[in-house]
Amino acid sequence: MDKIEDLRRVLQRINHKSYGMYKSLAGSYDCGKYILHIDHVQGDPFASPSRLRFEIGKANHGFPEEYSSSKVRKLALEDQVLRRFAGNLRRMDRGNMGSGKSGRITTCRTGQKVLERIAVVFSKNKMELRFEMGFPARGRTILADEMQQLLFEVLLGLAKSCLIYNNWDVKSKKRLEEAIWLADDQEVLRQELMHRKLAAFVADGAVLPRESGVYDMPMRGAVAVSSPEELRIEIKGPHKGIIKGMGIPEGVTVIAGGGYHGKSTLLKALEQGVYNHISGDGREYVVSRDTAMKIRAEDGRSVMHTDISMFINHLPNGQDTTDFSTENASGSTSQAANLVEALESGSRLLLLDEDTSATNFMIRDKVMARLVSDDKEPITTLLRHIRSLYEKQGVSFIIVVGSSGDYLSVADYVLQMDHYRVKDVTREAVHICQEEGMQGQYPADELTFPDFSRMLKPSGAGRMKMKAMGTDTVLIDREAIDVRYLEQLIDDGQTIGLAYLMEWILSNQRQTENISSLVDDIYYQIDKNGFYTFVPRNYSCGQPVLPRKQELLSCLNRYRRAKISR
Repeated sequence: MDKIEDLRRVLQRINHKSYGMYKSLAGSYDCGKYILHIDHVQGDPFASPSRLRFEIGKANHGFPEEYSSSKVRKLALEDQVLRRFAGNLRRMDRGNMGSGKSGRITTCRTGQKVLERIAVVFSKNKMELRFEMGFPARGRTILADEMQQLLFEVLLGLAKSCLIYNNWDVKSKKRLEEAIWLADDQEVLRQELMHRKLAAFVADGAVLPRESGVYDMPMRGAVAVSSPEELRIEIKGPHKGIIKGMGIPEGVTVIAGGGYHGKSTLLKALEQGVYNHISGDGREYVVSRDTAMKIRAEDGRSVMHTDISMFINHLPNGQDTTDFSTENASGSTSQAANLVEALESGSRLLLLDEDTSATNFMIRDKVMARLVSDDKEPITTLLRHIRSLYEKQGVSFIIVVGSSGDYLSVADYVLQMDHYRVKDVTREAVHICQEEGMQGQYPADELTFPDFSRMLKPSGAGRMKMKAMGTDTVLIDREAIDVRYLEQLIDDGQTIGLAYLMEWILSNQRQTENISSLVDDIYYQIDKNGFYTFVPRNYSCGQPVLPRKQELLSCLNRYRRAKISR
């Protein structure tokens, strides 16, 4: 391994030479307490920036061992180190230092959630921090003096302030400790969901509305949550102490209320309750089952060999819906496929909003049933099966409704949003259903659960070009996978993560495997060895963030070239 001073000498030698000479810098450099790795050097100043990382041993970084003693603690620790690095980077930014991306240092963007990233990784004996840097040039001529400023002033300053715990000030250490404690409390809440048979928990005082649809900060002046007495519970956190709030039990829960009163806002918070939130977000103590899936209609998506016979049957063309495929699904067909695929992914909490659902998948009123008899209608509504799905298969639902009153008759709990305040109106709903003669109209019936025996054949693909576009699209070579309706993808890096995991599957799968088992095995390996082991060292497609396995399976289901069969 070379010394950092060797890097200075190489720079002096290649000053004002062709940009391609920067390639000679690739390698590892001993900086004393830590190592600087230059893993990938960009081809020219307008290309994707170069990839670098710091590596520092456990004895030198000095972060308390107990801060990484559990997975949630380790993620909180990595998140805080990344936020500190990004904050210091903004303060030390020298701006553009030449052509293209020259002089710009960037790292993984952080938001309101704590996610598993490869930007900062604590392992048993070391810590690694990854970032990008545009090597300076004028035109395509190397600017060695500017490069030395970056390496020996900016980077060394960042390393000193971020990599070594003893260099953190008292306030920063306290903030780190509080983040670790918050992670402990959030983990206890998640464990209590299982122990108390709850689908979700919303703490009193939580602030659910956001500033806007594109700005995830809490809305100033928003009404804080106050749980109804009937559903209020107490959970004791190891650091927070008693946390009071609304426990939403397993079963079928309907959220009703007038328009603009907060129904969808509550559902959105529950969707994102699968992730831990940072302090000050307002939703720190809003948690949902971590496999919860938002289900919606998705006109035009492809469906491959999916058993949707629970909802779609006796089609006019005689197509077998136990092994259904289409290149262009309708609203109801796509929602049926989305629900079945969510169950295949292991989800047992499904979240739906009437506004984004296919009406004929949700309900079929008596008047239309008189006009079009059951034997002429291939769609069996969710309303018909919802009690069976819960009572016989343990699938819980939280559904926002504004006009589908029939769902009150199948609900275990009915919550009303009134000026962003939650009311338990279950008794009133039962009374109304009795008056209208609706009670018991849709009992648990016989239900044939879908067959999850789909197999994925090896693709035989070689090296592929991968790209992600926001949270909307994953590109594999020239094939676009539309993931914009996977509403629980909340970070661009997760889409990048999907791209690399898809690449790994398509490049490394050697035998025909059950799809859900294949995905389960990938996440077992990630838990064991880390997400970064599935990302090439010289990756060039942004900063990957780990998506949930639910989203990976959903992405695979939408890849039209996937070799799926039964």
